[in-house]
Amino acid sequence: MDIVNAFLLTAAASPWMLLVMFAVAVIDAVFPPIPSETILVAAAAALAASAAGGVIPLLCLAAAAGAVLGDNLAYGLGRALGTRRFGWMRQPRVVAALDRAQQALTERGAALIIGARYIPAGRVAVNMAAGALRYRWRTFLPVSVVAGVSWAAYGAGIGVLAGSWVAQQPLVASVIGVALAITIGVTVDQLAAVRRRRARARAAEQAAAAAQTRRVELVPEHC
Repeated sequence: MDIVNAFLLTAAASPWMLLVMFAVAVIDAVFPPIPSETILVAAAAALAASAAGGVIPLLCLAAAAGAVLGDNLAYGLGRALGTRRFGWMRQPRVVAALDRAQQALTERGAALIIGARYIPAGRVAVNMAAGALRYRWRTFLPVSVVAGVSWAAYGAGIGVLAGSWVAQQPLVASVIGVALAITIGVTVDQLAAVRRRRARARAAEQAAAAAQTRRVELVPEHC
């Protein structure tokens, strides 16, 4: 155990870890299976559980910089592909989804982009959609900076919290930190799913009420 703890501490405090964190955050913004959150939380937890906590701000900076660059790469990729490049993009369901995305970006673009940063697949979809739908890059860039910085602080904060619980045990702190991050992520996903179901149910009720109103208006009045 002591050997593993020493290895984790050495790896987390190494300058190479900062480069790895930056690169992983960039790639994860375009290719979600790369676990940038896991690496960030585990590294921050290992550092917080040791005497090397001073490296955490640099870790946050590397993660935030990589996230911002990656999100803007996804935006650029979406802008290059557009919304009509491939046949499947012109299917009715896809067109309808893009229309909804465009409306959401118009009405609450900043909140949508920042919120999506915390969802691996969601951030790729939203950022690419923003590019494809020609969301203004001058607006997207500062919002992506806020999203990247807040995301990095969130991940490091979870790691620091876990590290403070089990001082001098980087391995245990990393495991606890990752488990805590996963738990929070699953909880947020479930809450978001509940909100989506409720929104769909309200939309269905409104559509049914509107249809009923139209039917009533079409029925001729009898003297």
